[in-house]
Amino acid sequence: MIRHIYVHIPFCARICPYCAFYKDLLDRSQTWRFCEAVLRDLDLQRAHFAISPSTIYFGGGTPTALMTAQLEFLLEGFRRRIDLSSVEEWTMEANPGSVSARKAAVLKKFGVNRISLGVQSWDDELLKLLGREHSAQQAEQSFHLLRAAGFSNINIDLMFSLPGQTIKQWRLTLEKTIALQPEHISAYCLTYEEDTEFFLRHARGEFRQDADMDADFFEMAMSMLEDAGYEHYEISNYARSGFSSVHNRAYWLGKDYLGIGPSAVSTIGMQRWQSVCDYRTYIERALSGKTPRASSENLTREMKRTERIALSLRTRDGVCASDLRHFAQQTNDFIALGLLQKSKDNFVLTRKGKAVADSVAEALL
Repeated sequence: MIRHIYVHIPFCARICPYCAFYKDLLDRSQTWRFCEAVLRDLDLQRAHFAISPSTIYFGGGTPTALMTAQLEFLLEGFRRRIDLSSVEEWTMEANPGSVSARKAAVLKKFGVNRISLGVQSWDDELLKLLGREHSAQQAEQSFHLLRAAGFSNINIDLMFSLPGQTIKQWRLTLEKTIALQPEHISAYCLTYEEDTEFFLRHARGEFRQDADMDADFFEMAMSMLEDAGYEHYEISNYARSGFSSVHNRAYWLGKDYLGIGPSAVSTIGMQRWQSVCDYRTYIERALSGKTPRASSENLTREMKRTERIALSLRTRDGVCASDLRHFAQQTNDFIALGLLQKSKDNFVLTRKGKAVADSVAEALL
C-alpha cells in the first residue's frame, strides 16, 4: 500500500539562480495539458499499486504558479481517483508572489492542510540577489492571508550564508519569522549546486564560502529558534510540538513513496525510478498512455543501509547502533571529539556535531 505521494510541479514565474531542482518558466499554453498529464500519470500508477496516502506533498518549482482553476482541477482529480480518508498531512509549497485569497480558499476546501511558504529572507536586497519575485512586505501579507484562510500549519522557508549576508541581517530575519509564530521553520545553508548561476559565479570567484561563518549562522538559528520554543528535529528543520513534517519524516525513515510529475523519484520496495526531466516529454508520454519513467535501478540492502544512516543521522532520533556496528572505531572517535553521543539504542549528533553533520555522515558511509 502506497502511503506517501510526492507531486512535482515544475513551473516558475522566474528562475532563481541558486535552485537546482528541475523547473522551467511558466508557459500558460502548456499548464492545462500538464495538469491532465499529472492525473493520467496517477491513473497509470493506480493500475500497478494500491494507493491510500497518509501524506501528499506538492513541490516544485512553484505549485501555486498554476491558476486557481488548475489547482482545483488537480485537487479534485486526486479526490476522485484515490481514497483520501487517511490523509494526515497534505502540503503545498507556495511562493509569496503567487498566493491569493481565492487560491488559498480553494486549497483549504480540497484538503490541503499545510503550506510551505518560500520566504527565504525578510531583506529586500537579499531577495533581489536570490532572484525572488516577491518583496518582504508581500511575503508577510501572504502569510497573514494564509492564516485568514484557516491554515493552522504553516512552514516558513529561510536561507542563510547568502553572498554578502551579515549576522545582523540573519538575526533580524529570525526575529521577524519568530514574531509571526509559524508552526514550522526550515532554515537551509546555501549550497552552490551544479547547473545553477550561483555555481558559476562561485567558480568565477564572485561568491565565496566561509565554513566559520556558516557555523555562526547555524548556531544562531539553533539558539534563537530553540529559545523560541521550536524543536530542532532535523538539521534544517524546527517545529512547534506536534508540527514536525509527517511527509519528510517518512522520507528520512526510508518509507516507500510514489513520485508523480516530471523528474519525480519513486522508491517502492527495492526499486527506485525517476520520471523524465522534461515536462513537455512528460505530457506527451502520460497523455498517450505511456510510462513517463526515464530511468530505474534495483536497490541493494547495502544501499538502503547507507541511505538510512545518511538521513537518520540528520534527525533528532539519530542512527540505530546496529547500523554502525562495522564503524565502531569511527563512532568512538566522534564520541571522543564530542560530535556523537549515545541515546538509548541510537547514536545522535551533539549540538557541536550538528554543525558538521555531512562530514560525520560521510565518514560513516
